[in-house]
Amino acid sequence: MTVRMGLIEIVVADMAASLAFYRRLGLEIAEGVEGEPHVEAELSGGLRIAWDTQETIRSFDPQWTVPGRGGHGMALAFACDGPAFACDGPAEVDAVFAELTGAGYEGHLKPFDAVWGMRYATVRDPDGNAVDLYAPLS
Repeated sequence: MTVRMGLIEIVVADMAASLAFYRRLGLEIAEGVEGEPHVEAELSGGLRIAWDTQETIRSFDPQWTVPGRGGHGMALAFACDGPAFACDGPAEVDAVFAELTGAGYEGHLKPFDAVWGMRYATVRDPDGNAVDLYAPLS
């Protein structure tokens, strides 16, 4: 048996707000789907990302509850060195962080030079999920 990751799912309280956030990060998501209970987009390499409303999850798992806020158990990380941003390197982490926080999204960790050789920052999506931004320092 071969198992491979095929889908990343994000459970959302507000589909339109979540899709707007991820579009800002360069994900290509169809327009006009903001009112749907389930939305998918193709990522490179055949991986897909999906958004499901809390109501959708409760429709098949009535005991599901919204996770508590505070720390995170999972984060998505977006490289600031590719065509989605037309980035020029570490300074783009600062620029993307400033653009997102300027648009009202919560900045969790301001950009910093990490000991592992990257410029790094963390913002929160509309549901409080950690979204890391990074680029190599060199």
